[in-house]
Amino acid sequence: MEKVTLSKRLQAAAGMVTAGNRVCDVGCDHGFVSIYLVEQGISPAVLAMDVGTGPLQAARGHIAERGLEGRIETRLSDGLHNYNIGEADSLICAGMGGKLMRRILSDEREKTESFRELILQPQSEVERFRAWIRGQGYCIADENMIEEDGIFYPMMRVVFEKREEMPGDLPDRIYDRFGRILLERADKTLLAYLKREEKICGEIMETLRSHGLSEERRGSRYEEISMRLRDCRLALDRITAKEKT
Repeated sequence: MEKVTLSKRLQAAAGMVTAGNRVCDVGCDHGFVSIYLVEQGISPAVLAMDVGTGPLQAARGHIAERGLEGRIETRLSDGLHNYNIGEADSLICAGMGGKLMRRILSDEREKTESFRELILQPQSEVERFRAWIRGQGYCIADENMIEEDGIFYPMMRVVFEKREEMPGDLPDRIYDRFGRILLERADKTLLAYLKREEKICGEIMETLRSHGLSEERRGSRYEEISMRLRDCRLALDRITAKEKT
């Protein structure tokens, strides 16, 4: 039987796991990330958990097909509710919205902070999610961004170590929106995202202006897009400056 293959975004998330760590995969769906981690030799053991009985049953079938029952345990659980501290070193949360992810991490904070690392891939509200992570005193140790089928997926590796973070020369909202590490790295995928965002915002503003309304009558939508465009250009300027050094 061929080894399981993952989408680019899930493969990238799995690739952020520290090799040799036991993994708890929350929201495991059909279990393919869990299987991939074991088959690729990244993790010696995985606890695959999901709130849905249907996906969990499918995961059990896929795990059994590959004879991995001894290395991958499945468990019905809403978030970390049925997880026991010490069962894993790394937590993976991928494929869910930022609001749900915040709820899972904050509902069981003692359990959350028992992991050596969190591999997180919020699908929405990314700016708010990064701000929340920062506000909790957690440290984003690494970031990545993947483009797949025209959609951009940011992801991060979070740890609980207290680290001295140098003050940035950009507003916090820029780092929260686009990712401080991605900006400092002049990440190529982030650059492609910013260029697309700049184009989209410019087109929306032009449409609003073409209606012949004053800025006041254009209202909050115009101001929102204007702010998005300014932030995007600040980020682009930062990456351009990095590329020149």
